[in-house]
Amino acid sequence: AFTGQAVVQVLLPTKISNTSSIITGFNLLGFPCPKEGQIFLFLLFSVLYLLTLMGNGSIICAVYWDQRLHTPMYILLTNFSFLEIWYVTSTVPNMLANFLSDTKVISFSGCFLQFYFFFSLGSTECFSLAVMAFDRYLAICQPLRYPTIMTGRLCTNLVVSCWILGFFWFLIPIIIISQMSFCGSRIFDHFLCDPGPPLALTCPRAPVIELTSSTLSSLLLGIPFLFIMVSYALVLRAVKAFSTCGSHPVVVSLFYGLVMVMYVSPTSKHESIVTPLINPVIYSLRNKDMKHAIKKLLGT
Repeated sequence: AFTGQAVVQVLLPTKISNTSSIITGFNLLGFPCPKEGQIFLFLLFSVLYLLTLMGNGSIICAVYWDQRLHTPMYILLTNFSFLEIWYVTSTVPNMLANFLSDTKVISFSGCFLQFYFFFSLGSTECFSLAVMAFDRYLAICQPLRYPTIMTGRLCTNLVVSCWILGFFWFLIPIIIISQMSFCGSRIFDHFLCDPGPPLALTCPRAPVIELTSSTLSSLLLGIPFLFIMVSYALVLRAVKAFSTCGSHPVVVSLFYGLVMVMYVSPTSKHESIVTPLINPVIYSLRNKDMKHAIKKLLGT
């Protein structure tokens, strides 16, 4: 659950069409299976969640404690790991609670808050990946000018800009959807709140909002992805040192490969915590400095 009076006040409950009752919550079906299966899934996702927190947390701690890693490249990586932690935390704890619950209910405001934070953090990740690609382009293609261009101030401004853009990208559509009338069942055949289920319950249907949501998702994925591809195309033209940023294209491929399938369509029913889990492994195994810092952190 998230707190935040400003967002909660905007996402006020709305009335079911043709009735006077107020929607107080939605039912998330999650993964329909026997109680034993629910317990197994709870244990499985709990382990994955803890490993995700530990993996990304170890990167943050390693960069913080090792002075040699206080460079733009690792600051951006730390920011990305911090994002990954909150990205999964926006959905997984509630999902874990539902595995052990018989009702599997999420409040109206809680649903839209989860929707808002999940998509805002995901949007911030898209922009952050583009900034990381830009940093590698400068470091490899403009090595002499890199220290004067990628200063600490610019790095900070880029990180802050990613967060601001990410948290404003879907704000208006979410506010509009939250103020619409709903009819029919309050049951979501899903285990988290995203645009698909609420849009399917709007009464009457809102094709303009659906198109807007899909367009925003496509632009969010397409613009940073194009920027990343151009950056690495220039890097490939210029270098032999592509291995120094090889882990980043792997993460980009995983992230965009999953998200493009899942969320370009506003009625998608899928979500994954695989990428936040394996990102720390990719970055730590492919980077000598990071491996050294983590070994130093662990005292080995």
